[in-house]
Amino acid sequence: MKLLILNLGSSSIKYQLIKKKKILAKGLIERIGMYGSRIKHTFLKEKIIYKNIYNHFIGLKEINNLLCNCVIINTDEIYAIGHRIVHGGFFFIKPTIISENVKKKIKELFNIAPIHNIINTMGIEISEKIFKKSIQVAVFDTEFHSTIPKKAYLYAIPYEFYLKHYIRSYGFHGISHKYVSKKAIQYLKNKKAKLITMHLGNGSSITAVDSGVSVETSMGFSPNSGLIMGTRSGDIDSNIIFNTLKKGFKIDELIDILNKKSGMLAISGYSDMRDIKKRYDKGDKKAILAYEMYSYRVKKYIGISISVMNGVDALIFTGGIGENDMLMRKLICENLDFFGIKLDNKKNNNLLKKNNVNEIQVKNNKVKILVIKTNEELQISKEILNVLNVKNVKK
Repeated sequence: MKLLILNLGSSSIKYQLIKKKKILAKGLIERIGMYGSRIKHTFLKEKIIYKNIYNHFIGLKEINNLLCNCVIINTDEIYAIGHRIVHGGFFFIKPTIISENVKKKIKELFNIAPIHNIINTMGIEISEKIFKKSIQVAVFDTEFHSTIPKKAYLYAIPYEFYLKHYIRSYGFHGISHKYVSKKAIQYLKNKKAKLITMHLGNGSSITAVDSGVSVETSMGFSPNSGLIMGTRSGDIDSNIIFNTLKKGFKIDELIDILNKKSGMLAISGYSDMRDIKKRYDKGDKKAILAYEMYSYRVKKYIGISISVMNGVDALIFTGGIGENDMLMRKLICENLDFFGIKLDNKKNNNLLKKNNVNEIQVKNNKVKILVIKTNEELQISKEILNVLNVKNVKK
């Protein structure tokens, strides 16, 4: 049984073709809609294809062509397509086989996740045209956070907003947080471990995981809350919005600004941390400020997570920034000695690439600092097998 996993982000597409937990082919299209877009495709060995990928539609067509040229004869070989869907809202708290009604419900959440759910739905609809015989399955980023207690997910606004309009904190990046927290629990051999998982990338979030369960997370009603991100503002005072509206801005204009023109882009002029790092190394003051602001906000949420769990056994860095940016990891871990968090700079600067889990804390430190490579696609494949009840599937 071959499963194709599609993970569409705001500027990227990750994909894996999996059979019996073995990855047959995989790849990443990055910087979609930006200068320097490229495809990293791996079948036997990795090759990099530099190509203008103007949108996700073009990206998905390229993925189909690459797979047909190397590992499948035709699309009928793919039994199921797994889609990472950012927002499940009140409707979905577990993986779901996609139907017209499911697509309708996902579309009803467009106003909450205006970037991602639209992109995710497009991925579903294109896949239905390309892979006509494949079962389409939705796996939701919000599912892992369904365990957050009511005292944490409610907002202090009239209760009818929650009852009538489903306004509450949902949390996101749940597939990644779930994967790395399970990896950490296995590595630490401690089912009751108190973990702070930090998924840091173009979109960023922190989750407090107590005994394998999400109890608090930085993202809330939408993915545009919590940490500073590539183009998203993260937390802001709500009155900023009202004040700006009074000055003549339109609602759609503000949505566009807060989701696509804010965050690191607004601070430094760049949304990709790799570009900002190059400017940082040259002493660019805006790039330095961007690093300082980003790391400060992460540090702030680490403190929140520790207080919620009354302690911490391990910090976990994951995601594009978390796994690859040694400077950002250093800045985040600075001045956290009070909590027993002490980084070993040598280990931080020299990760063993072959290791799925790297320890970067000082020797004999009580609190572990781990860098774990996330694999949302593998986690999605596990969820698909569960929802399809794979034991009863003969194909």
